[in-house]
Amino acid sequence: MAGRKLLILFGSQTGTAQDTAERIGREAKRRHFECQVEALDTYDVANLIHEPLVVFVCATTGQGDPPDNMKMFWRFLFRKNLPPRSLCQMDYAVLGLGDSSYPKFNFVAKKLHKRVLQLGGSPLLPVALGDDQHDLGPDAVIDPWLLALWDKILALYPLPPGVQIISPDVRLPPKYTLHYVAEGSSCPDGDVLQPREAKAVPSEQHPFAARMVSNERVTAESHFQDVRLIEFDITGSGMMFSAGDVVMIQPQNSPEDVQQFCQLLRLDPDRHFVLKPLEPGTALPALLPQPCTIWHLVTHYLDICCVPRRSFFELLSSLSVNELEREKLQEFSSAQGQEELYSYCNRPRRTTLEALWDFPHTTSAIPAEYLLDLIPRIRPRAFSIASSQLVHPNRIQILMAVVKYKTRLSKPRRGLCSTWLASLNPQYGDVRVPLWVKKGGMKFPGVADTPVIMIGPGTGVAPFRAAIQERVAQGHRGNCLFFGCRQKSKDFYCQLEWEELVAKGFLMLFTAFSRDQEEKVYVQDRIRENPLEAQLALSSRKAQQMPAAVAEALQWVAQSEGGLSSSEAEEYFTALERCQRFQSETWS
Repeated sequence: MAGRKLLILFGSQTGTAQDTAERIGREAKRRHFECQVEALDTYDVANLIHEPLVVFVCATTGQGDPPDNMKMFWRFLFRKNLPPRSLCQMDYAVLGLGDSSYPKFNFVAKKLHKRVLQLGGSPLLPVALGDDQHDLGPDAVIDPWLLALWDKILALYPLPPGVQIISPDVRLPPKYTLHYVAEGSSCPDGDVLQPREAKAVPSEQHPFAARMVSNERVTAESHFQDVRLIEFDITGSGMMFSAGDVVMIQPQNSPEDVQQFCQLLRLDPDRHFVLKPLEPGTALPALLPQPCTIWHLVTHYLDICCVPRRSFFELLSSLSVNELEREKLQEFSSAQGQEELYSYCNRPRRTTLEALWDFPHTTSAIPAEYLLDLIPRIRPRAFSIASSQLVHPNRIQILMAVVKYKTRLSKPRRGLCSTWLASLNPQYGDVRVPLWVKKGGMKFPGVADTPVIMIGPGTGVAPFRAAIQERVAQGHRGNCLFFGCRQKSKDFYCQLEWEELVAKGFLMLFTAFSRDQEEKVYVQDRIRENPLEAQLALSSRKAQQMPAAVAEALQWVAQSEGGLSSSEAEEYFTALERCQRFQSETWS
């Protein structure tokens, strides 16, 4: 088997690319490859010149940006001093994961494929472009592409005589072995927050234990949506941020869900364990202390409330001891069963915990060491910072909608992070939340006389509140805000603050309350009604935030007030975007 070595590198923001990379890793092991699966930024990029066979799996985030865990690799790869033939020994393939509703669909995968080709790499296949918008999700592209990939790879690295591909019915060993230890072993006291190194900047590996100062509902009690303005004290953290930056928050599972999960799997939440990698070179999970309790693992690490992926059912089927349940799990993990899986899981947003309830015989027999292979870790959530450090030093504020909605399932669906944060009440004791700050995608002009037009409906106004606070503190006028919500009396966030700034001459405010009159009115309607203000700000500098309807309204302003043709207006906006005078940040 010597020389059968495959490296799989991934750049993942939400976990889908990592899940896909691990799937390819499992398929490689079944084909007897020595296989390493690693995030691009944890891999030692200096070794890339020696790699004979590499599969890159990468997502595209935001406006065509690489995920956080491949940004250092990205900068290195595009250095101009890299020799043009430095990767000439490498056979490679690139699998992209994106969303075709965004303009820069799979931009990172396309650019990566092109760059590795420039550096001398030999592509095994054309770049694959997985699309979230497809009825079957990215698997519609991934499945046929993987079949073609293995054909190519096995032609280059054939199996030795007499060696067969390991059947999907055979269970692969887990990534880690789990060893229970005596109860006296040192263990975390139930807090995800470990002491940070002195002067270390808070990060995902070392979050800051921020004290929650206040948790205020800012929508009327009669309004259908619960929106909170939450403030955290970050004194002593050393964190610095500007308008447009985001705060990352690490949520946790509810005690009720943790208890249910432990009962279902017949786990003792108080038992202590240590993890040991099965293969040398496999790193231990960075965010799990050693030793650890089952309660800590389930509360702070395992994402038991996420919608399970296909890989979950694939592994669960191999662990199943019940023939009837195993057949259904195999169907869900097959290419032919994807429509049924979508109807079972994705459409109703069924959680991992709920899926486990539906397979009781299988669930009660899951070996504990497979939990980390079966269930992904809880991902941090990003929130636009809604306050300025100049105005509120040592504080971070966020404007958060509590996610709750109905599907065909009887129990309402709830957002993990927003439900947890909304449940915390600092009036009843010291409440700590693990968080850190990250650079955002939006940049505001530093020049004092530069006008800024900001378009932020609903909680989308959060980064603009930070920007307006910051600019007013610096004495900058020329702030123009278009704000939209349903009703003035129910969800007009920060109303008194805006009205005070208007009275002092620091802000021009245009509002659209869509449900306060018979005919619905949105921010794009207000833009068309006030073209001179929009045109002034556009021709002077910068417009920010929102989807197609707003961009169309702004292009209409450029045509009607600027005298541009339709194609000229489109070119004008492309130029504005290129020099960051037009920026948008939209969330699906």
